[in-house]
Amino acid sequence: MKILIIEDDVKIVNFLKKGLEEESYSIDYSHNGEEGLYLASVNTYDLILLDIMLPLLNGIEVCKKLRASNINTPVIMLTAKDSIEDTIKGLDIGANDYLPKPFSFSELLARIRVQLRAKDSTQTTLKIADLELDLLAKTAKRAGKDITLTAKEFSLLEYLIKNQNKVLSETVLGSMLNNMDESNISNIVNVYIYRLRNKIDKPYEKKLIKTIRGLGFKIDAQ
Repeated sequence: MKILIIEDDVKIVNFLKKGLEEESYSIDYSHNGEEGLYLASVNTYDLILLDIMLPLLNGIEVCKKLRASNINTPVIMLTAKDSIEDTIKGLDIGANDYLPKPFSFSELLARIRVQLRAKDSTQTTLKIADLELDLLAKTAKRAGKDITLTAKEFSLLEYLIKNQNKVLSETVLGSMLNNMDESNISNIVNVYIYRLRNKIDKPYEKKLIKTIRGLGFKIDAQ
């Protein structure tokens, strides 16, 4: 699971980063709203921790712009502001939860788990063109025909489809696969893309997985 922290207090960022990485979350961070908005727009995160009082662009505006761009990543706002009015404003502009500072790390972890469970429970199938993944049964079909995938192949394909039409770099895909037994293979992303293509593209006229030279890979129905 990948989390973006947008917070200008370096001590808080370091504290959160250390604690969340110990819980096996992958962390990116930014100390201002403009950079945080950019990171959230060009990368895919499972959750965003967003401070309100930020330089360059405040957290309310960051959240507004994310929702206006149809980026529906769960947002938990972290702020020293704890009035009812601020809570309502944060929730009204699209935040999923609101936690005033100071907060206990264990409570934050619990709130993160709630948001991630809610996010995972909203979708049980993924589709692109005639390819369909059942996220509960962990099965794949194309044109109604069963496709046998390993757990890692399924995870990579799921990630591609959830980010369909978006170019994903080898670095991003590699970080997603970095817990694999074959992690010592330098071109692990290319190996798994090759395996997926053989299974979901090669037998069919319409190819879904595209190589974007110099940038990475994407899946689309064009």
